[in-house]
Amino acid sequence: MSGAPETVFHGVSTDSRAIKEGNLFVALKGEKFDGHDFAEAAIRKGVSGILIQDEGTIPRGRADQKTAVVKVADTLVALGDLAHHWRKKFSIPVIGLTGSSGKTTTKEMITAITGRVKKTLKTEGNLNNLIGLPQTIFRLTDEHELAILEMGTNSRGEIKRLTQIAAPDIGLITNIGPAHLAGFGSLSVVGEEKRDLFIHMPDSGTAVINLDDDLIAPAAERWRGRKITFSMSPNADVTVNDIEKMGARGMRFNLVIGGITQKTEIKIVGLHHVQNAMAAAAAAVAAGMDLRTISEGLSDFRPFSGRMEIIKLRNGAFLIDDSYNANPASVREALMTLKDLKTGHNGFVFLGDMLELGAQSEEMHRKIGMLMATIGVNALFLQGDFAKTTAAGAEEGGLSPDHIFFLSGRENGLDCLKDRLKKGDWILVKGSRGMKMERIITQIGDQFGSYQLSADSKAADAKGVK
Repeated sequence: MSGAPETVFHGVSTDSRAIKEGNLFVALKGEKFDGHDFAEAAIRKGVSGILIQDEGTIPRGRADQKTAVVKVADTLVALGDLAHHWRKKFSIPVIGLTGSSGKTTTKEMITAITGRVKKTLKTEGNLNNLIGLPQTIFRLTDEHELAILEMGTNSRGEIKRLTQIAAPDIGLITNIGPAHLAGFGSLSVVGEEKRDLFIHMPDSGTAVINLDDDLIAPAAERWRGRKITFSMSPNADVTVNDIEKMGARGMRFNLVIGGITQKTEIKIVGLHHVQNAMAAAAAAVAAGMDLRTISEGLSDFRPFSGRMEIIKLRNGAFLIDDSYNANPASVREALMTLKDLKTGHNGFVFLGDMLELGAQSEEMHRKIGMLMATIGVNALFLQGDFAKTTAAGAEEGGLSPDHIFFLSGRENGLDCLKDRLKKGDWILVKGSRGMKMERIITQIGDQFGSYQLSADSKAADAKGVK
């Protein structure tokens, strides 16, 4: 529309509040926002260009010849196209991973491995969607030797588009389970969505395949390129044996790659994290890492806040902070981990609703309540619209109503907990992100005093991982 064709942009921004001089501002449109409303403010902040789809929002005369204004049919599509163009300028290995649960933990495990020997770019936070993934790609520079891109989805077609943008050389699906069913409708559609990663990867790439997940098998069978497999059974390229649970200190196992064994420890609890470690190891093999580097990298890994992070309270009890998010599979794994860890002590659970489960919400909350009863929970504190459904399932499973409490603005469960919690007992806090269960973590810490056994590792930064 206007501006010099040879204009050079220094960075891409989709947030007018974070604009830097010389940026290209992409005016995105969403259900609750319209970036076009901030185009004029972006010009005042000194952007070199604006990408728009509605030219009527740019007042005539506001954009002078120093500001390039480019009109496209869809700014979100254009953002992805720009990111793909930038990604193709780099010949480094790019790992793309998705899955119903364990994505972020697996990504961080891979980063802990590859960061030992390569300058690695990774997805930060939850920037794993059609806006966040391009933002990560735009951070690629000539200094990077490898990139790890997490891909999230809550509606059909997103993984296909994210794969097209990222063009990963290595693709990994951690697992396929009941998550975001409100958007997908059924588990089979979730499977179709996740398997799009393998379907739309470049044929020259490598598929990292979880042989323990039957829903991943259909795409694996169609894949004709290089495959790296992982499984708890010995017939995979990457496997484990002699798994040892070390309580709050994590897990120890033999990592077996290509028939060679290396004793390995991970400082995070839960059998499902051994599965994540295998996935990370298999992706690292695909990227050319050796067994020793993989084992040492997994040992370097530390759980991040809100993801099975263990906090020891001053009275000798333990708090499992798994508050970051929740779906039926991850809640089940967390509960089974709690059962393993409490070994003769009391277990207490603070559970918020699992969101975005659509028509299956009631049934899945009821089943989680029944599971709660079978693992021997001493007190259950529930929060959310499906709290009574979960409670009904717990009572059906045999948990006494006297041990079930409903949280509200005035009732946070701490008075009850204070009277019951003893040295050696365990508390689990979990719920979907929208339930903001991290507030309960803070309240428990304030009430009982705490120090972390496992915290965010800064060692990765020291090794050049940014």
